[in-house]
Amino acid sequence: MPPTTRSAIRRTVEAYLDRHRRERDALAGLLANLHGPAGPTSRTRLPGHITCSAVVVDRDCRVLHIRHRATGLLLAPGGGHVESDDRTLLAAALRKVCEEAGIQPGELCLSPQFLGVPIDIDVHDIHADPAKDEPAHQHFEFRFVFYLVSEQSPAIALQGDKDSGVEWRPFYKVSSPRLRAKLLDAGLDGRPEPVNASALIHDGAGRCLLHLRDHRDGIWEPGAFALLGGGREMSDPSLEATLRRELTEEVPGLEPTALMPYALDDAESIDGLSVPIQVYSGRWSGDPDTVDLREGVLLRWFTPDMLDRLRLSPATRDLIPQHAAQHAQASGATGSMPAARNEAPEETELHVIGVHLYLEDDHGRLLLGLRHPDSSYAGNTWHFLAVHSASRLSGAGLSGSVTEIFSRLLSQSVAVGCSVR
Repeated sequence: MPPTTRSAIRRTVEAYLDRHRRERDALAGLLANLHGPAGPTSRTRLPGHITCSAVVVDRDCRVLHIRHRATGLLLAPGGGHVESDDRTLLAAALRKVCEEAGIQPGELCLSPQFLGVPIDIDVHDIHADPAKDEPAHQHFEFRFVFYLVSEQSPAIALQGDKDSGVEWRPFYKVSSPRLRAKLLDAGLDGRPEPVNASALIHDGAGRCLLHLRDHRDGIWEPGAFALLGGGREMSDPSLEATLRRELTEEVPGLEPTALMPYALDDAESIDGLSVPIQVYSGRWSGDPDTVDLREGVLLRWFTPDMLDRLRLSPATRDLIPQHAAQHAQASGATGSMPAARNEAPEETELHVIGVHLYLEDDHGRLLLGLRHPDSSYAGNTWHFLAVHSASRLSGAGLSGSVTEIFSRLLSQSVAVGCSVR
């Protein structure tokens, strides 16, 4: 199984060629490499295969170079093969930075000028190596730009015995002539900027709109509640345009008013990169169930007192109450948000008989509830609405007809703020 799909590589190459149309003929071998039985990143793929490197730029617009002991050459970290556990070409470049210089992915972020598109794709010849039984072949080297998150350049810890030194070189002294020319022409300044945009959508009454992400591999923060939004694309003229495009793709028809920048956030990508995020505040008061949700599992309103029941990123968990408090203060509201209701009134009785509600509508959809993260059984998981030996039901216990039990079960689940879908 290739570490990244041919279609993803093809999209990356086409995005690169949109900027460098004159290089299409020079990359004919790479384009041909995307076809055939062996994967384009496989070491066995001949006459050439893909490798990756990292162009690490600091605040002074200098590029990290590492001196290779065997050749004495100063080169950007990388030029290495893509391994089977590299999820993307970008991840392969990050791995090489860590392996060669000890720089962790979280110390780096994408540049707003290139995002996930390489600044250069270099084609160079590799001599035959009889010791490794490797014939002469070509490397198609994808060079990705990364900015340092911190203003201070990190301490470089050379790994292994193949490298003998490091040097930070200004653009005009970069060792590769191709890369040097493109760096001087790119307008890079080494200063991180938001490359993602999110929407903190509120209804003006203390509620915030969150959507539940799919619980699948490759999804950013899988299975967590999050703000709507996503990553900037090269065609987006601004971050607000990024956000509006993402809303159109994720929840067409949901158009918040008074959309304006609210706060800066920082997250971690699935590859471990630092991701600066511009959070926008906007207002909408519609019914989430009427929205055509095209990404994620569900969309729902939440009040700040319900956040402890949800799986959220720490930044989002802090941001929503802060926004609610500021909005309440600005609108002249008094008092505080209502405290979370007690799940177990004093008259609660424990029961050992279990009752589960299987409820299906005419469209084949099932009603499920999301357990509180602190639940003594299967916390933070979706389940049939139920009462069992570790649960409680107030009132008359489990007496009465099955219909009455189900009615009380459903009403109490909603009363305590259980997420139902």
